[in-house]
Amino acid sequence: MTGPALHLAVEIDGDGAHPAAWRRAAHSPDQLLTPRRVAQVAAIAENAGFTLITLDDGVLPPAASPDPVGRIGAVERAAFVAASTSTIGIAPVVPVTYAEPFHVSSQLASLDHISAGRAGWVVTEEERPEAARAWGRPLIADAAARARESRDGVHVARALWDSWEDDAVIRSVATSRYLDRERLHYIEFTGETYAVKGPAIVPRPPQGQVVVLGRPDLVPAAQLDVALVEERDLASVATAAAAAGTPRVFAEVDVALDTPQATAAERVTDLERHAAWSDRGRLRHVGSPDQLVALLIELSRHVDGVRLHPLVLDEDLPVLSRLVLPALSERRLVARPLPGTSLRSTLNLERPANRFAAAAAVAQEDAR
Repeated sequence: MTGPALHLAVEIDGDGAHPAAWRRAAHSPDQLLTPRRVAQVAAIAENAGFTLITLDDGVLPPAASPDPVGRIGAVERAAFVAASTSTIGIAPVVPVTYAEPFHVSSQLASLDHISAGRAGWVVTEEERPEAARAWGRPLIADAAARARESRDGVHVARALWDSWEDDAVIRSVATSRYLDRERLHYIEFTGETYAVKGPAIVPRPPQGQVVVLGRPDLVPAAQLDVALVEERDLASVATAAAAAGTPRVFAEVDVALDTPQATAAERVTDLERHAAWSDRGRLRHVGSPDQLVALLIELSRHVDGVRLHPLVLDEDLPVLSRLVLPALSERRLVARPLPGTSLRSTLNLERPANRFAAAAAVAQEDAR
């Protein structure tokens, strides 16, 4: 724990956490994949004072018939949102079960440049066999093998972000030199299923390392900046947070709130007529904004942040903005991100030193 501030993240993919959320959305289904819709939701979250938005993703459609299916890539949406926001962190979900870590690292480094240091990365897995067919890759069916791919993917991405030292770009017109080649490095990674030599094709991210979020049971804690804890009750969250071994810990919470039009329970019942709200093993709050505030106050004693998964964005996000975040702000439990600060700074995480520059400095010191 770093202090009194509780960092709030919100998942804004689709119309909400419920697969039938589109039925209660304030727009027609054909508006879901439009740039205006993505920018509108991101703006509401930023204006409310959220620390971070996340954008779920996967190679397969997010839902099944009769619900509308479709999704624009999370990195593409994140890049678009980065250009229309100024303070909020932006973390796309990018599995590396089948995706090439070299390309993923380049995309995320580019996102950090576009957002001026506000990028994060939520690491997940592709579990369904159809994902392997969609990628044209051999199936990785074993849980341990998927964890290996995630571990290796994060390792490679982090190494590639360091493969350019901070001052590798010199842009010298007088000498016609753009790069100092001595400050570019091969990472020489060899894993069980692939090898990567490097260096990267994108300069080092402004944050040095993009903020990496993930479940510590899927990615080693040493590779994470933020552990995402999924537990059903407060006691289990507290235990998991204490054992996470990461610089920061966020709890995952599903949220359905009372609105002026209907209670949370009524809204859930209405949607359950069409599809089930999948139980992901997370804390779930179905009730009033005041009760959610009380829950978040209790969670603040155990975790550094919470990622909220609203039932229906168009109904729950306005209530969060008008009632929940202001109530927490009055109690000085949440802090609005400041203009010009990186996501790392907002989370009070140090900007990591470049591993190659640090090694060279040590070598020089030893040579003296």
